[in-house]
Amino acid sequence: MRLVITSDTHLPARARDLPADLWAAIDAADVVVHAGDWVSEAALDALEARAARLIGVYGNNDGPALRARLPEVARVELDGLRMAVVHETGPAAGRERRCAARFPDVDVLVFGHSHIPWDTVAPGGPRLLNPGSPTDRRRQPHATYLTATVTSGALGDVRLHRLG
Repeated sequence: MRLVITSDTHLPARARDLPADLWAAIDAADVVVHAGDWVSEAALDALEARAARLIGVYGNNDGPALRARLPEVARVELDGLRMAVVHETGPAAGRERRCAARFPDVDVLVFGHSHIPWDTVAPGGPRLLNPGSPTDRRRQPHATYLTATVTSGALGDVRLHRLG
């Protein structure tokens, strides 16, 4: 199972559209995971139309219309892999401990908000993944997103893609 993991797309505030490389990855993916801050319903509509399967949550910049369509936390099992998706996890300091306590029953936690790519494993807890942002790199050298695979309950081939 091929995954694309993205977050903080901020459309159309930070860009008119997603980068072509990300759209190509979305078109080829079995599952697209979006960790919030869509900003517009048009962005959600576009991903729903093109993704084979979309798992998403709302972020702090998403208004009432998006919050009506998306959960704050999404939980899903993908080929035996237990995943949760949330927008915010708080400050970097202590993140692993907080996330392990809040999500003790998942293998992978996808989050966004910071626009900073993150890949760690919480002691006794989940693997934590933040794809950064494909449209608003903030203080990062590149805009980014992640791809990964899931096979028989195992996450593999996690790759950070740089855009631009």
